[in-house]
Amino acid sequence: MADGIGSQGRNLHWRKTRNLTIWVLILWVIFSFVVHAFAKGLNGMSFLGFPLGYYFAVQGSLAIFVILIFGQNYLQDKIDEEAGLGD
Repeated sequence: MADGIGSQGRNLHWRKTRNLTIWVLILWVIFSFVVHAFAKGLNGMSFLGFPLGYYFAVQGSLAIFVILIFGQNYLQDKIDEEAGLGD
């Protein structure tokens, strides 16, 4: 690489990036599938005319996905800065 980090630095950067990606994907799977699997139990109650389980699953998942996007961006920027690959 032309940026001057050595092989050891690249390996550390890649390992941190890979681990961050794995954790984000695990959280994504949990909030995409697992939360929705348990939403049926809350559907006996309603909120704003929607079944409560549906409302929590849909609105909560969307909020978590947006937080995941910004969180991954922030943490990846920190990883890049540590490796000397920042802007």
